[in-house]
Amino acid sequence: MNKEYLSIADMMSGLMMVFLLIAIVFMLDVQRSKDEIEQQKNEIEQQKNEIERQKNAMAEIAEMAEQSRQLLHEKLLREFESDLKRWNADILSDNTVRFNAPKVLFKLGKSTLLPRFKTILSDFFPRYVAILQVYRDEIEAIRIEGHTSSDWIKTDDVAMRYLKNVELSQRRALSTLTYCYALLQHSARQRDWLQLVLRANGLSFAKLIRNGDGSENADKSRRVEFRVVTKAEEKLYQILERSRSVNYQ
Repeated sequence: MNKEYLSIADMMSGLMMVFLLIAIVFMLDVQRSKDEIEQQKNEIEQQKNEIERQKNAMAEIAEMAEQSRQLLHEKLLREFESDLKRWNADILSDNTVRFNAPKVLFKLGKSTLLPRFKTILSDFFPRYVAILQVYRDEIEAIRIEGHTSSDWIKTDDVAMRYLKNVELSQRRALSTLTYCYALLQHSARQRDWLQLVLRANGLSFAKLIRNGDGSENADKSRRVEFRVVTKAEEKLYQILERSRSVNYQ
């Protein structure tokens, strides 16, 4: 009888040890889960703080960029307002200077600057660079952009039409850059700076000008634009990229 009692007692002790071990394992598992949840909460909080910091930085940079944009816009208008009509040009709200008259710029399908456009550029570009140099520390790039209409090449092959217009618009942008750069041959300081920031970009018919009914305005689409890209824009882009990487984690 005592042996049976001892056997049952040993069995119960063994079961108690098993239950104790199970309880300990369960408690450790619960603690690990709590630690993981706490870590995730901390990571989420850090991401929220980083997003908030980036939002504040973007707001501050955007404010600075807007102030610079307005000041530059006022200076460009003050300098060129009396010339815009005879040049058939516009200064857009983002300070892009747009030359609109396609028959003055190039012959159809060609990239050689016409005499009238050379005369305009000779008047415009040195004055334009003189203004921009005041903001040189804020400028990332000056882009000379060539734009075409979509109807130069008559073909049903959309890819071919696009690529031919890419080639044409790039040649036109480069011809414009080459002529403008040569205008400053006696100013080493300006040329040294322009080598760092001046770019030629052919955009084909990627940014068409449209009429009120949505149809393409072929004449207005064939144009050359001078566009300033500020370092603030680049900073905003970098912050947006970092923000996307945080959101994707």
